[in-house]
Amino acid sequence: MNPSELLRIVDAIHRDKNIDKEVVFAGIEAALVTAAKKHYGEDQEIVIRINREDGTITGTHNGIEMTPEEMAERIGAQTAKQIIIQKIREAERDALYAEYSELMYQLVTGVVHRMELVPHNDKKVKIWTIALSNTEAFLPEWELIPGQPLHMNERIRAIVCDVKKKGTKVYIELSRARVQFVERLFEHEIPEIADGVIQIRAIARDPGYRTKVAVSSTDPRVDPVGACVGIRGNRIKNIVEELGGERIDIVPYSDDMQKMVPNALQPAEVEEVILCPMLGRAIALVREEQLSLAIGKRGQNVRLASKLCGWDIEIMTQQELDRRIEKAIADFTSLEGISEELAERLIGEGFLTYDDLSVIEPSALMAMGNLSEAQVAQIIQQAEQKVEETEKLAASEKERAKQAEQSRTKAQKQEATDKSA
Repeated sequence: MNPSELLRIVDAIHRDKNIDKEVVFAGIEAALVTAAKKHYGEDQEIVIRINREDGTITGTHNGIEMTPEEMAERIGAQTAKQIIIQKIREAERDALYAEYSELMYQLVTGVVHRMELVPHNDKKVKIWTIALSNTEAFLPEWELIPGQPLHMNERIRAIVCDVKKKGTKVYIELSRARVQFVERLFEHEIPEIADGVIQIRAIARDPGYRTKVAVSSTDPRVDPVGACVGIRGNRIKNIVEELGGERIDIVPYSDDMQKMVPNALQPAEVEEVILCPMLGRAIALVREEQLSLAIGKRGQNVRLASKLCGWDIEIMTQQELDRRIEKAIADFTSLEGISEELAERLIGEGFLTYDDLSVIEPSALMAMGNLSEAQVAQIIQQAEQKVEETEKLAASEKERAKQAEQSRTKAQKQEATDKSA
């Protein structure tokens, strides 16, 4: 390979593969050293340098300079070519890895190229190949929005969620199901978020169904919720369309959980919030007609609200809370070592069941009831036993119900057989 041809190759790789020239030169030098050691031996000291200006190659063997003819003779052309190709592929891989590692959880756009069924966890799943600008990425079906189909040659947006080196290739995984995808769409569609005037403080998502987004504003003149929705809902409409009709609730963020919990439970109306910091629980009191709305279909609204707040939210009516408190007083005072006064203190901190009491911090219970370590241990042990008894009773009732259902089914089948006979 003459010097001018070598420089042309380096320049072409730099332009076509977006690999730094120095990386290419270093890769070729390393490849030539490897090829030379195949002739001289792995324990030999081989140094090869390429002049970056004119492309000439010089080298030494154990400190003795090699002539161009000797290098040409000792370094097999075919072997050198194969190793150079391998080094260039590795350099290309490293450049791609660096590029897409910087794009982690950022939006990329690609074209749906093909779909394959591949084994995964003892079953076959769909893996879509997405052609990006300079490589291919993969979009597994578990990272798709449920119910939203993909079509060949369709342009789609997704976020990069995983980047790995695999041999001389780079494995890039995409996602449309993660919360970061919604966050990037908000940044793309709403300039105030990209500019930092509005901040996304928390996101909770059930992909394909519902997302809750809590936002705040650094400028008191800017309404964060209104800015995200846009005039006649045009901004949020674009995001909803991208998500295939997924419902999005945008709520104002607050550090005060007395305000944040009702915001998170929108559109349900909350009458009162009782915070139980020791359990990380918030009890939201609602009217009877608001109960199903606050809980949501299959518990979705309260589940997402809990994720948004970072607290375990429990929905109750005032009547239900009164019943729970009455039962908790009776349950707690039945335990040896708990007075009515201590029971009321525990309830005031949000402890309403034996299960709650079984996980209390011993030091907290000692402080509340002025109890000894032995007394606290006895109370917690009693609570744990009550939990076990309750679980066994529930399991037994479930089994009896199952047997009763089987008996009814058997009787119905027999009755149908008798009638047909």
